Parts: sequence; structure tokens; C-alpha cells
Amino acid sequence: MAAANLRAVQGGASENAPLPGIGDVAAGAPTRAVAAARMARTPRILVAVASLLLIGAYFFPLWSVRLTAPQYPEGLGMHIRINAVQGATENDLNNINNLNHYIGMKRIDPQSIPELGIMPWIVAAVIATGLGTAALGRRKVLYVWTGAFLAVAVIGLIDFWKWEYVYGHNLDNEHAILKIPGMTYQPPLIGAKQLLNFRATSWPSTGGILVGIAIGLAVLATVLAWRQRSRISRALTSG
Repeated sequence: MAAANLRAVQGGASENAPLPGIGDVAAGAPTRAVAAARMARTPRILVAVASLLLIGAYFFPLWSVRLTAPQYPEGLGMHIRINAVQGATENDLNNINNLNHYIGMKRIDPQSIPELGIMPWIVAAVIATGLGTAALGRRKVLYVWTGAFLAVAVIGLIDFWKWEYVYGHNLDNEHAILKIPGMTYQPPLIGAKQLLNFRATSWPSTGGILVGIAIGLAVLATVLAWRQRSRISRALTSG
């Protein structure tokens, strides 16, 4: 019996040796668990591209508002940039302010809009953290970044709508030349609207379109990463 046990030890086999395949599963489980926490290449590339697209917000207008009327056949335009509000041409913003005074609306003064000083820093933070998310490659970090990105975009749109609402509703009727009871002059957030004899249109401009594409890529990256996590979880469960 002792000789048999000795031969078993020398031969590298014993009754307590692990069954074939068990050791491989145990060794592979941590590797797959680590893989489950990391993004694949495609989501990481999408996040990096989305972050870089946001740089366009510093060079192109985010939103454009245009007014057309019989007395202004060429129209008057206003561009909302990340850090400024400008006329489409040199005199457009001044002409719009003159029309606003006529109906009791306050002047559009970029210096009085605090968001214009904050937005460049917020977008810079989204870009930097997005590139960091792509480099780190952690799926949970991607979820947090995408959620924060979407929150910033939604809050920005709400703030823009509120800005339009305040300008269109808080009228100085005491000094207004034209007074129409119950009339408000809020332009649309997106689309077209008739305001007296003016047709107001509001659409995303080049910078806003780039931001919209970046949002789409961020959501797509998140969906792909979540699907990858689901596949790995099923593999770990079945393995």
C-alpha cells in the first residue's frame, strides 16, 4: 500500500488532484471578470471621437435664430456661441435689439448672460473626462461619463429655453411703443413660429449638430459596452 502511494506521488497523480478542466476555469474566471469590467476597442474609439467632436463647439455657433418680415426680406440673424451671442451680420444684433425695444423686450446683452462664461469650462471638462474615459477603458466610468454628458446637454437646452422665455415674456409695457395685451414674443426652441409680422426660426447650427453627433456616439458606445458586459456575464454563468 505504501509502495502504491509512493508510485502515485511520483507519477504526479493522487486522489486529491483536481479533475481535468477545473483548474482552467478557476484560472480563467479572474481574466474574464477583468474583461467584463473593461470596454472593447469600438466603444473606446467612439467615446474618443465623441469627445473630439465637442471641440467644434469652440469654433462654430451652437444655435441660430432668424427673423424674417416684409420690411426685412433678407432677414435678421443671431448666432448663439459657446461664449457669445452675435449677429449673423455686423448690424443684425443691434437691429434686433432696436426691434425688441419697440415691443418692450430688454436688450440682448451677452455680458449679462453668466452661462456664456461658464459653458466653455463645462465643455472642456466633458472633453477631458471623455478622453480619460476612452483611455481608462472602464465600463462603469463610461456609464457615469455618458450620464453626465446627457445631463449637461439637457440642462443646457432647458437653460436656453428659459432664457428665451424670460426675454419673450418679461416685457416693459410701460415704455413699449407697441402694446398688444396678452402677446408674448418667445421664439421657438426649435422650429418656426409667427411673432406678429415676423417669422422666427430656430435651429441647431454647425456646433450644435456636432454636439448632437457626439451625444449619439456616446450613447452608442454605452449600448455596445453594456451588450459586451451582458455577453461576458452569460459566458461566466454558463462556464
